[in-house]
Amino acid sequence: MENNTKIIEGNIKNKSEETKKSSGNALAITFSSLALVFALGSCFLSFLTYQDSLTPITFLGSGTDGNSANFVEGSIADVANSVEKSVVSILTETRTMSYFGGASTSAAAGTGMLVTENGYILTNKHVVDGANKIYVVLADGTEYENVELITTDPLNDVAVLKIPDVSGLSPVTLGDSKTISVGQQVIAIGNALGQYQNTVTSGIISGTGRNITATDESYSSSETLTDMIQTDAAINSGNSGGPLVNAAGEVIGINTAVYSDGNNIGFAIPISSVKGLLNNIIENNSTTRAYAGIYYSNITTDLAKAYNLPVTAGAYVYSNSVYSSVISGSPAEKAGLKDKDIIISVNGVKIGKAGSFSSLIGEYKPGDTVELLVLRNGNEIGIKLTLGEYKAN
Repeated sequence: MENNTKIIEGNIKNKSEETKKSSGNALAITFSSLALVFALGSCFLSFLTYQDSLTPITFLGSGTDGNSANFVEGSIADVANSVEKSVVSILTETRTMSYFGGASTSAAAGTGMLVTENGYILTNKHVVDGANKIYVVLADGTEYENVELITTDPLNDVAVLKIPDVSGLSPVTLGDSKTISVGQQVIAIGNALGQYQNTVTSGIISGTGRNITATDESYSSSETLTDMIQTDAAINSGNSGGPLVNAAGEVIGINTAVYSDGNNIGFAIPISSVKGLLNNIIENNSTTRAYAGIYYSNITTDLAKAYNLPVTAGAYVYSNSVYSSVISGSPAEKAGLKDKDIIISVNGVKIGKAGSFSSLIGEYKPGDTVELLVLRNGNEIGIKLTLGEYKAN
């Protein structure tokens, strides 16, 4: 998977960035799912085959942006009450075989959110990784045992589940993470500690564009996550996959990881970065995701200085490895992108505070054409890029 990820969209880092990354890893950031310590009996899982009618995702209305809203007295309760019916608790069972042939079953807990009325659920990949059986419990206590894993994202800690043969459920409204701002008020909702369903915490967005390496609680596996939203709204074990919500009740992030020593440092995946994958599943019954096919680095002040770049934000198409920065035969090559191009914006949205190149591309489906503003040899040019498809799993 590591090699596949690099082929899709890769990042380069200069030495100063690598030093910062190593320092950040020492913070012991862990995923916020919860591995339960008790053992369960053996279980067997059979998936159902079904065909559902298409149900659209609920997006915020045209021309509106709830990120400008603020909580007032009593509104946290109102927003929480409106969203929590769309938040689900996820329980998993994983069967393992011992060296001597005996079987044991472990359990874990996390959170998810309904994104359609007919049972599609968005959560973290690490919540359901390796599970033999997935249970979902709605806010009203309704339980489902035959929940299917539809897909996982190869580039992000994201999974999509499906409750078969249901209708009339209450989905969340997906907001716009491209327009969030530091200091903006938010709430987090999730299955805290695997037993306190729909726990609500409040805080602010503490930072954006954070790069972290998160591990599971046993430190046996890790994953590097980029462009994360940092929040001081308390995120606890079991909150993984739950929504980070703005004051208008719109989901702007997927709660994913927490600094393990407290201090109210949690991290969420920007919601805009997964909209393309969700839309492709629900509209086209396809689990492919969009990709461009470049190696690039997010431009910072330090990187601009190191490479003598004329801008301090954007995506620098460059590779310091044996790989070409523009993958042969990729959509990027077909569109005419070249080594040392600087991508400034995607469909008019500037790379930087609104998100990285990868996050902005994640809002689109394979086959969509986006307009890139590119700085090449000091000149701005427009390039139309038709996104390719990459099989999610």
